[in-house]
Amino acid sequence: MAGDQHIAGFEAPLHRALTEPILLGGAPRSVAIINGTLAAAIGLGLQQWIAGFGLFLIGHSLAVFAAKRDPDFLAVLVRHLRQKGTWTC
Repeated sequence: MAGDQHIAGFEAPLHRALTEPILLGGAPRSVAIINGTLAAAIGLGLQQWIAGFGLFLIGHSLAVFAAKRDPDFLAVLVRHLRQKGTWTC
């Protein structure tokens, strides 16, 4: 069978929201939450307002940049760090 033929009864509509990644301000949700929490802890807890705000801006900008290239960059990074260097020279 060719790829463009459809079998009756085996089609289902798929909403676009089920296929797109969940982003907050352009960054993956988990990265944005961790970044915001860390920046708030530095800004509020240590009373270093400028450092907390700067950390948030830099961290969020880097996360948005990485998410534009690959929205699942965090999962790829974690998988890369877990693998052992089997084929290292």
